[in-house]
Amino acid sequence: MSSLTLNGVTVNFPFPPYNCQKDYMSKVIECLQRKVNGVLESPTGTGKTLCLLCATLAWREHFKDTISARKIAEKLGGEEMFPNTPLSSWGTAATDGDTPTYYTDVPKIIYASRTHTQLAQVISELKNTSYRPKVCVLGSREQLCINQEVMRQESNHVKVHMCRAKVSTRSCIYYNNVEEKSTDRELVDSILDVEDLVKFGNKQRACPYYLSRSLKQQANVIFMPYNYLLDPKSRRAHNIELKGAVVIFDEAHNVEKTCEESTSFDLTPYDVASAINAVDRLLVEQAKDVSHEDFNADSLNSGLKVELDTIAKIKQILLDLEAAIDSYDVPSDKGITKPGIFIYELLERAHLTYNSKTAVCEALEQISGYLAGQPGIFLNTSGLQKLADIIQLVFCGEPSEKDRLQQMQSNTAHFKVHIHRDTNYHKKKSTDVWASSSSSSKKQGNILSYWCFSPGFSMQDLVNQGVRCIILTSGTLSPLSSFTSEMRIEFPVTLENGHVIERDQIFVSIIDRGPDGVHLSSAFDRRFIPENMASLGNTVANLSRVVPHGLLVFFPSFPLMEKTLDFWRAKGHADRIETIKPMFVEPKGKGTFNEVIDGYYNKVNDPASKGGSFFAVCRGKASEGLDFANTFGRGVIITGLPFPPKMDPKVILKMQFLDEMSRTKTGLKYLSGQQWYKQQAFRAVNQAIGRVIRHKEDFGAIFLCDQRFKGSDAQAQLPLWVRPYVRLYDCFGNVVRDVSQFFRVAQKMRPVVEKRAAAERCGTVCLPDTQASGFTSCSSYQSSHTQKAKALDAHLPSLKRRKLNEYTGADGMARICVEYECDVQESQRRPANLLDALERGDHCSGEDNDTVMGAKVNRLSTLSLQYDKRMDDELRGGKRKIKLVKQPKISQSEDVCEEGKASRTKTFLSEMKKSLSQVNFDCIVQALQTYKKTDNLDVLLTETVVLAGDANTHSLLRGIYQFVRPHHKKRFDENCQELTGQGCGYKPDHSLAKDMKKANTLHGATDRQTVAGLTSSSGKSTCSQLNTQQLNRGGQHLNQQGLKEPQTGTAPKSDVHATFLADVKQALGAEKSAQLFQAIYSYKKTDNYENVVTIVVSLFTERDEDIHLLIRFGMFIRPHHKEQYKHMLEALTGQSFSAADVPAVNEHQQRDASSSQTLKAQSKISSFFSSRQNK
Repeated sequence: MSSLTLNGVTVNFPFPPYNCQKDYMSKVIECLQRKVNGVLESPTGTGKTLCLLCATLAWREHFKDTISARKIAEKLGGEEMFPNTPLSSWGTAATDGDTPTYYTDVPKIIYASRTHTQLAQVISELKNTSYRPKVCVLGSREQLCINQEVMRQESNHVKVHMCRAKVSTRSCIYYNNVEEKSTDRELVDSILDVEDLVKFGNKQRACPYYLSRSLKQQANVIFMPYNYLLDPKSRRAHNIELKGAVVIFDEAHNVEKTCEESTSFDLTPYDVASAINAVDRLLVEQAKDVSHEDFNADSLNSGLKVELDTIAKIKQILLDLEAAIDSYDVPSDKGITKPGIFIYELLERAHLTYNSKTAVCEALEQISGYLAGQPGIFLNTSGLQKLADIIQLVFCGEPSEKDRLQQMQSNTAHFKVHIHRDTNYHKKKSTDVWASSSSSSKKQGNILSYWCFSPGFSMQDLVNQGVRCIILTSGTLSPLSSFTSEMRIEFPVTLENGHVIERDQIFVSIIDRGPDGVHLSSAFDRRFIPENMASLGNTVANLSRVVPHGLLVFFPSFPLMEKTLDFWRAKGHADRIETIKPMFVEPKGKGTFNEVIDGYYNKVNDPASKGGSFFAVCRGKASEGLDFANTFGRGVIITGLPFPPKMDPKVILKMQFLDEMSRTKTGLKYLSGQQWYKQQAFRAVNQAIGRVIRHKEDFGAIFLCDQRFKGSDAQAQLPLWVRPYVRLYDCFGNVVRDVSQFFRVAQKMRPVVEKRAAAERCGTVCLPDTQASGFTSCSSYQSSHTQKAKALDAHLPSLKRRKLNEYTGADGMARICVEYECDVQESQRRPANLLDALERGDHCSGEDNDTVMGAKVNRLSTLSLQYDKRMDDELRGGKRKIKLVKQPKISQSEDVCEEGKASRTKTFLSEMKKSLSQVNFDCIVQALQTYKKTDNLDVLLTETVVLAGDANTHSLLRGIYQFVRPHHKKRFDENCQELTGQGCGYKPDHSLAKDMKKANTLHGATDRQTVAGLTSSSGKSTCSQLNTQQLNRGGQHLNQQGLKEPQTGTAPKSDVHATFLADVKQALGAEKSAQLFQAIYSYKKTDNYENVVTIVVSLFTERDEDIHLLIRFGMFIRPHHKEQYKHMLEALTGQSFSAADVPAVNEHQQRDASSSQTLKAQSKISSFFSSRQNK
C-alpha cells in the first residue's frame, strides 16, 4: 500500500500511482474541497475508477478528522494536545471554513454508473483498497426481489403493486425478516454488490430490496445506476436525499442521453387503449357489485378506496385525451411540432391541469394497485401507470396561481411537443391483446411525444436539490468544451488526462483509400456503392492478415453492417477474412449476445487458430461496456463516422432546438445543431476506440477507414491521448508495412503468454487477467459448447467450427488427424501417400499430446490453382533453370513434401466436415478408406456424387482428386467434368506413378543446360540443350573459378526475371504491371527501399492469390535490404523465412533450391481452398 499527500489530503493507494493518476486524484480532491463541479476525462486503462474511489474516500476521512480536530480544539480552549502536530496543521479546507460542522454533516457519496454490471466492477475495485466505508447498492425489485410469487408476474408494474400489497398486509415472509436481519454484522460490515445482496437475502430469508433501502440510511457511499438519480420518478421511489451529497457520474459519456430520456415520453394509442380497457373492466366489476342485492359499503371498499364516479371521471379523461391527440390530421411521413408549452393546452382539453393533477394521480395509483392485486385474469396497467408518470413530469412544482404561467414556461423551455402517426399500428394489431376491446385499437392513431432536448434540465434539477458538487468522468468525453456547454451548469475543474502507455504500444492510422486505390467513405451517398464496399472488404481482409489475434471491426449502424456483410459474402471478401480470422457478428437482440462473444473469446484463445474477428456497431453493447484486453483486441477498425440518422424527427428537432437556442440566448454558449451532430458521431467513435488499450502493458492498433478522418477538425475531435500518434497514409502499402513492423516489435517487447491447448484449459479460466470483472471459466461453459453453436449457426456460420472435437478422445475426422500425428511421433515413419495418412487413423491410440497440439499450425495457402499449375510446370523444367542437386537433398525435399501432405489431409477433411452433415461426411470418409484397401474407384465415385448436388460443395468434389491414385485420375477428372461442368486440372503426367515422375525429373535436370540464353517475352526458354558428357569431361568454357561471369550472371537472371514479370502482367493487368515496372526502375536508380516496398505491398496484397508474387519479388531486393524484406514477409504471411527464401539479385541459385522446396510444400488442397474462395 502506497501513501501520498495531495492538496493536504493523505491518500492510501494500492500501489505507487503513475503521474496521470496523481493528476486525476488531485482534480477530484479540488472539486470536493472547493465545492465545485468537475469534468474529468481519463483513458480506459489508467485506473480511473480506483483513483476516483481512493481520492473521494480519503477526502471524506480527512473531512471527519478535521471535524474531530475542531471539536478537540474547542474542548482544550486553545491549548495544543499534540505539541509536535499543532491543530492548525490539520487544515480547515474540508469543513468549509468557519461554518460549524458536525459528524452528521459529513457528505454522503452517491456513485452512479450506467449499469449494475459496471457498478459490480466498481465495488470489486473498492474491495482492493484499504478503505472500508459503509456501502449500499440500490436496485429494482426486478433485480432484488426473491419472492417467487411476485417474480412470476410478467409486468413490472404488477410486480411493484403486488409487492406493495404484500408488504402492507405483512404477507411476505422475506419482508417480515428485514428488520431483524438489517443489523446483521455480515450485512452491515461487508461491501456487497447486487449479486452478493441477493445471496445474503436467500441465505437469511430476508428481502434484499428492503435490506438495501435499510442500508441506505447509514451508508457512507451509495451506488446506483444513474437513471435512478436523473429520473425524478425513480428518485422519489427510492427516496434519495441529495442535499449536501457528492454526486459522481462514472462512464458519463451516456449522461447526456439519459438526462434527456428520463424527462421525455411517448404516449402511444396502445398506452391509452390499455388504460381505457383496464378502467372499463373495473367499472363493469364495480357496477355489478353495486347492483348486487347483498351489496354493502364494506364489500365495495375492500381494497379500492375510489368512488364509482371518480372511476368514471378517469375514463372520461382518457377518452378526451385520446380524442384530443387523434384530432390532429398528421401527414404519414411527417409529424406536427409545437413548442413545449403546448403540452398544457393539449392536456387541458382532457381536464388535466395543476388544479386537478393531485386528485387524478391519486386515483390512478389506487386503481393500478387494486387491479394489480386482483387474482384471475391479468390486466395490463402500464397505460395507467404511464399517465400518472406523465402528469407528475409535466405538472412538476407547486406554483401559486400568479406564478403558474412562469412555472409552465420554465418547465417546458427545453422541450418540444411532436405529434406523429403510429407506424407500428399494423404490427401491434396482430400481436397485442390488450387494446383489442378499445376503440382506438381499431384504427391507426397518433403518438404524443414530449421530448427534452437539453440535459441541462436534469442537471439543473440536481443542483437545485443542494448537492455539494457533481463530478462527471469517463474515458471518452472529448471534446470537453462542447460536452460541458450541453450540461448548462458550471464546471470550473476540467481534465483531459494522458495515457500510461508508451509510444511503442499504440499505432493509429487514417486510411483514406483501400488497396485498390478507391476512396473509403461511409457517407450517405457512397456507403452502398459496390466499389466502396469492395475496397473496404479488401482493406479489412488485408488488415486481418497483419493484425494478430483478435480484430474488432465497428460499423456506423446495424443496417450498414448487415448490407456490407451480405455484399462481402456474395463477392468473396468474407471468405478471405473467414479463412484467416473467423467472423463473429454482434446480434441486434440481447438474447444471443453472450453466446456470440463467448464464441469469439474461445476462437481467439484457441492455440490452433490465428484469432478471430468481431463485427459490431458503434453505440452497441460491444462498443460500450466490454473489455477486449490483450489478445482479444489487438486491432480496432472504424469503418465510418456513426452520425445519427439525419431524417429521424428527434434528430431534426434537436438540431433545430440548438440552433434556436444559439440565436436567442444571449450570454449563454450553446452548440449549434451541426456541431452537436458531429459531436455525436465522434463520441461514438472515441468510445469504440477505447476498446483497444485496456491496461499499462496492453498494445494495439487503431485504423480509421474513412477519408473524412483526414480533416484537421475531425482529428481534433479524437481523444487527447490518441492525437499525437495519428498518421495519415497516402498509400495502403505503407500501412501494411508499418503496422507489420509495429506488431513485430510490440510482441517482442511485450510477449504474451502462449495459448494453451484446449485440453489444458479445462477447469481453468480461459481469459487472461484483465481489469474487468472475471470472465466465465472454461469449465463453466464447455458443457453447453455445442448447443450454443447450434443456436447460432444461422447467424454465425463460423461458429460451426466449434462443433469440431478439439479435445482428447475425439471421434471422426479430428480423431483420424490427431491419431495420425501421434503415430508419426511413435514410429518416426511418414506415410507413403495421403490415403495412408487417412487409413492410419483407424489404428492409432488417439492420444492428444502436447507435441501435437503445440505444433505450429500452417496457414492455409492463398495461392490460386492457376499459380499451382504454373509451379508444376516450373518444377518439371518447363520454364525455369533447375540446379543439379545431390540425391540426399532430393530425399530431404521429399520428406518436407510428405510431411506437408499429412498436415494438408487434416486441413481438407476439417473443411469438408464443416460443410457437410455428419452422415454424409462419414460416408465419404468410409468410401476413401474402402478405396484405399480395394482400389475400386466406382465405390468412391458413387459415394461422392452427393457433393455434386450443391454448387457450394463442387469444390469439395474436386478436392477429392488429391486422394485418387494416378491410374484413376483421368477417369475421376472426366467424371467431375460431367457432374459439375469443371474438371480437376488433370494433366497427362498426373497419371504417372511416383517413381516415374522422380525419374523424369532427374533425367530432365541432368539434360538441362546450365548456361542459358535469353528468354523470350512469352516466358519460353530459347536455350539449346547442353551435352552432359562434355560437361562431365570438362571443357574450355570451364576454369578453376567455375562459369565465367557473362555466362553465369546475365542469362539465368534474365530467365527468372522475365518469367516473373510475365506472371505479374498476367495477374495484375497492364496498368498495374506498368506501375510495378516503374517502381523497380526507380529502385534501381535511387535505392529507395521504402518507396518500392510501399508500391509492391499495395499491389500484391490486394488479392490473396497474389501473395506468392510478393515473395518472389525478393529477387529484386538488394542484399543490404534483404533482412528488412524478410521481416516484412514474416509479418504479412505469418510464416518464417530463411535467408534463402528471400533471394537477392546475386543469389538466384540459392533461391532456385529453396523455392523448389517451398513450392513443393504448397498444398494443392490449399490452392483448392483459394479457388473456392474466389468463386
